[in-house]
Amino acid sequence: MKSYAFHIVDVFAETKYSGNQLAVVHDAAVMSSSKMQQIAKEMNYSETTFVLTDQQRDGGYDVRIFTPEEELPFAGHPTLGTAYAIQQTIIGELVDKIILNLKIGQIPVTFHYRDGEVDVLWIKQKAPTFAAELDAGAIASILHLDRADIDDRYPVEEVSTGVPFIIVPLTTLDALKKAHVAREEYFKLIEEMDAKMVLMFCPHTRDPDNDLSVRVFADYYGVAEDPATGSANGCLAGYLVKHGYFGEQRIDIRVEQGHEIGRPSLLLLRAVRRDREIEVFVGGRVIMTAKGELV
Repeated sequence: MKSYAFHIVDVFAETKYSGNQLAVVHDAAVMSSSKMQQIAKEMNYSETTFVLTDQQRDGGYDVRIFTPEEELPFAGHPTLGTAYAIQQTIIGELVDKIILNLKIGQIPVTFHYRDGEVDVLWIKQKAPTFAAELDAGAIASILHLDRADIDDRYPVEEVSTGVPFIIVPLTTLDALKKAHVAREEYFKLIEEMDAKMVLMFCPHTRDPDNDLSVRVFADYYGVAEDPATGSANGCLAGYLVKHGYFGEQRIDIRVEQGHEIGRPSLLLLRAVRRDREIEVFVGGRVIMTAKGELV
């Protein structure tokens, strides 16, 4: 019976066992989709990735991403974590860039080093697209918040850089902390929407070096709360630039996430408007924590 090597990495992690954990399974070309889905459910992380082969195709590595419930075309922390695992275990030397061939297309990950060690990895995401604005009162009710907890200077809006999210601007850290999902109302709302997940943010932080605090709810995908979400924060970066949240058409900020569930994470966001398009970059650190074999 064939066995599969796998590695566990912490993504958007400043220290070991913080950030968002990811299982990366190697040499999975002969594995069926149903087997990948079963493994992702058994791993029970927010996502599990499968590197199909050690060989590149069209300059990139073929990778599939699964949540415990279904396959995704793109996700931020699995892209960063898988690129790091490939650099560490397949390539084994310093590289400037690794390209992943995902369902959404080719996504490049660039590597920045410090003292000969990997420091920060960056993804350039797809340009954000903006869809419906939602009723703030209805969203407040779904999140068990008061209407005044939502910052009415900015819209509640559906944004996507490959995976769509509902972006909700809040006024205070207390509002962010007390939010939780009314599941029945939430599932009724997303029935007719592309976006199935909610990102809330506020301009108050636990660490004074950071710029925003964020929480992400992903009940639809079997993850009540995600400790660090690159795709969601890419959407947030586009939203912030579009609406001039920091008073400019560019951002270079630090975002904290995951504190409410004991997995404190740090995400780095850069974005700039160029003509009619917004360029979005999401960065963070990755730490290898374990390895093993699946039989």
